[in-house]
Amino acid sequence: MSEILTLCGYRCDLCQFYTENITCEADKERVSRDFKRLYGFEVKPEDVECVGCKNEGKHADKDCPIRPCALAKGVENCAHCPEFICEKLQPRINFTEDFLKNNKKLLSDEAYGHFVKPYHNKERMVQIHQAFSSD
Repeated sequence: MSEILTLCGYRCDLCQFYTENITCEADKERVSRDFKRLYGFEVKPEDVECVGCKNEGKHADKDCPIRPCALAKGVENCAHCPEFICEKLQPRINFTEDFLKNNKKLLSDEAYGHFVKPYHNKERMVQIHQAFSSD
């Protein structure tokens, strides 16, 4: 599967919530359990599914402030927005840095790949923004 970016720059293709990455109910149960262990909030197994924020259908983050904003502005993603790094994007752009400061010891290589790497978006979004802005 090729790289699929969300509107905020997360990677659907690596995300454990992405519908294409779920092969069975046990996957949903594992993701639910690991999110509770790593991030401290509960996601019910039946809510572990997302079609990607650029698509219509079930979304993992029902309260996402990015999706309605980016869709209303008609931008490919936040890096294409003239207000790039706004207050809506700020918490998401620093998410992995902030999480890893205090939690790196909780992560096996597999857990890192499944539950942190998909959300590394800062460098990617800055590069996209710089390339877009220079056009």
